[in-house]
Amino acid sequence: MGYTIAEKIIKAHLLEGEMVKGTDIALKIDQTLTQDATGTMAYLEFEAMGVPRVKTERSVAYIDHNTLQTGFENADDHRFIQSVCKKHGIYFSRPGNGICHQVHLERFSKPGKTLIGSDSHTPTGGGIGMLAMGAGGLDVAVAMGGGAYHITMPEMVRVNLTGKLSPWVSAKDIILEVLRLLSVKGGVGKIIEYGGEGVKTLTVPERATITNMGAELGATTSIFPSDEITKSFLEAQGRVEDWAELSADADAVYDKVVDIDLSALVPMAACPHSPDNIKTIEEIGNKEIHQVCIGSCTNSSYLDMMRVAAILKGKTVHPGVSLSIAPGSKQVFNMLAQNGALADMIAAGARILECACGPCIGMGQSPNSQGISLRTFNRNFEGRSGTADGQIYLVSPETAAASALTGVFTDPRTLGEAVDIKLPEKFLINDNMIVEPATVEEMDSVEVLRGPNIKPFPTTEPMKENIEASVALKVGDNITTDHIMPAGAKILPLRSNIPAISQHCFTVCDKEFPERAKALGSSIIVGGVNYGQGSSREHAALAPLYLGVKAVLVKSFARIHRANLINAGILPLEFANEADYDELALGNEIVMPDVRDIITKGGDVIIENKTTGKTIVAKCELTQRMKDIILAGGLLNYTKEQNNG
Repeated sequence: MGYTIAEKIIKAHLLEGEMVKGTDIALKIDQTLTQDATGTMAYLEFEAMGVPRVKTERSVAYIDHNTLQTGFENADDHRFIQSVCKKHGIYFSRPGNGICHQVHLERFSKPGKTLIGSDSHTPTGGGIGMLAMGAGGLDVAVAMGGGAYHITMPEMVRVNLTGKLSPWVSAKDIILEVLRLLSVKGGVGKIIEYGGEGVKTLTVPERATITNMGAELGATTSIFPSDEITKSFLEAQGRVEDWAELSADADAVYDKVVDIDLSALVPMAACPHSPDNIKTIEEIGNKEIHQVCIGSCTNSSYLDMMRVAAILKGKTVHPGVSLSIAPGSKQVFNMLAQNGALADMIAAGARILECACGPCIGMGQSPNSQGISLRTFNRNFEGRSGTADGQIYLVSPETAAASALTGVFTDPRTLGEAVDIKLPEKFLINDNMIVEPATVEEMDSVEVLRGPNIKPFPTTEPMKENIEASVALKVGDNITTDHIMPAGAKILPLRSNIPAISQHCFTVCDKEFPERAKALGSSIIVGGVNYGQGSSREHAALAPLYLGVKAVLVKSFARIHRANLINAGILPLEFANEADYDELALGNEIVMPDVRDIITKGGDVIIENKTTGKTIVAKCELTQRMKDIILAGGLLNYTKEQNNG
């Protein structure tokens, strides 16, 4: 029996375990990346491990999230990260150099290598044939220190692409179709692998758009083959030596196969407030819009920007629409400036933003009250834009640009003959905004610079014999990390200060939660299906930890958030009987007797509701390593124990 693309990379990097689906495996990690919203905490964790220099082939820190500097906090974080990088062997991508996933694709991604990043859209690297996965900052810190990355061996899903996209239909429409077919829960525990003749019609940037939004499926990662198209892209980036051919064996076995005829696809949109709420532009109809935002790690490549510029050229943005455009990297921005495309955008009335995440994570450009905003981004969770009642639709750059001109949802196929944009034979290569680390001989003389907003990683303690707690919060299905730990311009600067940011924890759902949880001292959270979907931000675990949350009891978890809870030492529990969800209410006092012994030996956790007198059974399926982490009080404690053992 042959291997899939992902299985080949896993096999080559397997350190522990066997490639048996559903079991724990440990992988050697070749590359890591961080961004500044998660990076400060990741580097504080790395420092706490006492490892003098990173042990990966390449680790890169990017400044792309917290670039709106309304106070000293973000600037201090950037200075701290740069000094840590200089000292510990990490490459530093300066503010203005671009969005981590776009820059990494251009300058560092290598087919066949493993990459984890403290950002959930790290699977963008799958567009070039990497096994690239989002992870919590602590997992990234461990990998930088030479430790393995542990995952559950995923199932393999093949998305078989046939045919060719029609004019004005784009890669964004492909991933929207996959989301329509599979849903935001459809990729949990799976790797999505793309194959078929249709793959040959897609460039690397188009493939990266698709793998980027695989995060919205809940997938472990997504991946494309590395072929002649991949080689051409790397050659144009001056990195042809990084190319390696990679494809699935003809007799590879998949757990599921999904067929998509590219020629049958039409322009689509993900409607509020979920990436899998898909309708065609035709179905949405002639609806008025108020804002268009083009950019983000999903759609900010040179190819995307050139198509947008061609649509806007010689025209004017509708007077009722605010159009903002953010190129994904300095490379893209420079090339647009040199070839005149940037001038076409500016002349049309576009507002040009810096090469950063910006509006995608609520850093500016919030829409008006109840405003309809078309965005080329990857998430449209309620309130994420910074406007609580904003109506966010996710669309392709072509649909976004066409609609910006008309002021209503516009199918780009109405524009006439499609623009034909080719990738350049040679990209503009200038890495002057990437700072190399100090040499081994110089590193001891480098001072790490810390600002007053940077607080230490929260301390934890080993699990006690019994857990006595109260239900501090009860929430429903599909709770996102934006619900748990909101982003945005007001809150993101607090990412380095867990005591301060914890005051915003779950306030989207219940403004009283932080105060209530802190007063209780020991509490649990109760939730529904797919709890913790969305970002990789470990703050969604660290803030509850700081507030005294001991366990989270839900119907099911999203992968990265469950791992982050375990890393924080918070017990992840699932209802053995989902109907028992109704047996718990806010304020109920509960006890979990002998829980430490149960975790040690394995088995179901018994939850006694002291308020109602009823008993609930919860599943707690942990590998031996996960048990050891929970019992130690979290991954940092566990790692210190291992290093001292």
